[in-house]
Amino acid sequence: MTASSPSTHALDVADVTVRFGAVAALDGVSLTVPTGSFTALLGPSGCGKTTLLRVVAGFLTPTSGRVTIAGRPVAGHGHRVAPDRRGVGVVPQDGSLFPHLDVRANVAFGLPRARRRDGRADELLDLLGLGGMGARMPHELSGGQQQRVALARALAPRPALVLLDEPFSALDAGLRVAVRDDVRAAVAADGATALLVTHDQEEALSTADRVAVLRAGRLVQAGAPRELYRSPVDAELAGFLGTAVLLPGTVTGHSAVETPLGRHELDVPGRPGSEVEVLVRPEDLRAGDGDGTGTAGVVEGVRFSGPDTVLTVRVAGLGLVAVRERSIHRRPGDRVRLQVHGPVRAWPRRT
Repeated sequence: MTASSPSTHALDVADVTVRFGAVAALDGVSLTVPTGSFTALLGPSGCGKTTLLRVVAGFLTPTSGRVTIAGRPVAGHGHRVAPDRRGVGVVPQDGSLFPHLDVRANVAFGLPRARRRDGRADELLDLLGLGGMGARMPHELSGGQQQRVALARALAPRPALVLLDEPFSALDAGLRVAVRDDVRAAVAADGATALLVTHDQEEALSTADRVAVLRAGRLVQAGAPRELYRSPVDAELAGFLGTAVLLPGTVTGHSAVETPLGRHELDVPGRPGSEVEVLVRPEDLRAGDGDGTGTAGVVEGVRFSGPDTVLTVRVAGLGLVAVRERSIHRRPGDRVRLQVHGPVRAWPRRT
């Protein structure tokens, strides 16, 4: 993420490494989370996401590196601040509400005794659509409502940072979208800063305003969701973030490349004559009628997904290519002509 004054950061992680014997769970990770942002920490299982969250929360001491929260060093370089003194709220995967306390008492639990009846709990319950439910017990709530209560409890003391540890993974698909939208809105309305840990690409790209991707314990790329999706740093990340059509290509000019699907504009100038790997997203392809212009192909599969249809098209010498379009009249066996619309991303071809 771009460098700026430490005062604008809710979190600064600098060159953090965590080793378990010979295994590096985190390897020199540096990350900043701007104050007021909703940042997603994304990566597959085993990449180090939870390890980094535990380091930030204070549940795990890094082997090396430094962690600073709201300008205050909390780990590394001789600092070791206890978890309850870091000004961090944590929303675990299962909510972990106290079953013997009602909803209002759960939310107020982290507040000083003198503030537990000052209205903060009810303010947050109203913000999260749970107004009037303060006297209910946790077992009387749905899974989505329990996660909202867990967030309210984390927000109650107005922490410098809220850590969300895959809090939506146990919810069914429809409820997951509704709850995460409510959580995102509540965090923004309360003026809080959040770091969401998730392995769900769609969740990260649609919920966060900043996304940081971990791979094998290292930070691969961080930035705005659109930046990562349209301009990933390598082909592996391109495939991880969504369906990727990868084509062999040759740079024919500083800003053009030739591929089996034609000549395309490059989003970043390349070296003329260099062999590259070109990224084309399915939504960048258009499937015209078989007697039109473009590269010939035959539709092998059609998958209807609501507003879009995903075609699987076989192209001679290239194999299967995914095309996303709004048309619903294509059928297997149809002959089409493919064209690429817009600039493409390219990297040096892997050997």
